[in-house]
Amino acid sequence: MARYGAMFGPDITFLGVDRCDLDDPASFADADVVIVGAPFDGGTSYRSGARFGPQAMRSACYLAHDGSRPSLAMRVDGLQDLRVVDAGDVELYSGDAVKSCADLEIVIERISRAGAIPLVLGGDHTITWPDVTGVARARGWGKVSVIHFDAHADTGDIEFGSLVGHGQPMRRLIESGAARGDRFLQMGLRGYWPGPETLDWMAQQGMRSYEMTEIVARGFDECLTEAFAIATDDCDGVFLSVDIDVCDPGHAPGTGTPEPGGLSARQLLDAVRRICYELPVIGIDVVEVAPPYDHADITALLGNRVVLEALSAIARRRKDERDGTTWDPRQPLLADRIPGE
Repeated sequence: MARYGAMFGPDITFLGVDRCDLDDPASFADADVVIVGAPFDGGTSYRSGARFGPQAMRSACYLAHDGSRPSLAMRVDGLQDLRVVDAGDVELYSGDAVKSCADLEIVIERISRAGAIPLVLGGDHTITWPDVTGVARARGWGKVSVIHFDAHADTGDIEFGSLVGHGQPMRRLIESGAARGDRFLQMGLRGYWPGPETLDWMAQQGMRSYEMTEIVARGFDECLTEAFAIATDDCDGVFLSVDIDVCDPGHAPGTGTPEPGGLSARQLLDAVRRICYELPVIGIDVVEVAPPYDHADITALLGNRVVLEALSAIARRRKDERDGTTWDPRQPLLADRIPGE
């Protein structure tokens, strides 16, 4: 399980943060966040290519890769104010989904048991099954709620003759008990899948899905606030899973199963900010960035910024907890104003 580096391309870390080696506990013992690449796309049902997502999200930025990114909105530096290290890519073979998921789960559990937040760069959405399972083994079986951004429910049972794939991870999590169906919140669903039988199963589990129609009718902020109350009821932490195809293909063209009519990039970033500031997030993955279908790095840049927005909000949350200050993430944080005043 030594630090593998990068499976596809140069061995770089996320925007220049320090490296760590998962076989050397001292290298991440004081880490707040450990970034891991999961370059697996063997679960895709349409267009593959997400195996190149980790490399693209690590490097997509017009600024120096110097391990620093001060946030204008939050007045913190998520890469400096937190101890963020990069473990490289887990060596995953897209031709063996079961083994790849088992290997990734071991890595995520190890990071979570060390007290750090695993932040996983995918990869297709298959990886959320081992990601959440690994966190649940470390932090409490069935005590981790999930907030899931996606165009698709990913609650299929057997697809293409397999129980494992990017259309089934949420069902596998709920069936195993790693995550509770009634603490599973989905944001941005739309389109023409799944069918009635799968929707009936979801309802039986108590899942709560905020389809785009409801988000538009009620307002995104209202839906998020309602979801937050559910996510924090009788659970000790929240896992945030962001499928980049939750955004409209105009904002995220580089993905395997694009579905028109989704969130804007701005809506997604604002939502991630709220979640990571207002909730006790203990695990994150960003999946389905597929560079072969991207244009001008639009999708890779968005994935990169989802990571930065999450890290900045966690840093702001910890700073306010330490300083006894408060902030509304929906309001501007002016340079000359102290939060809470």
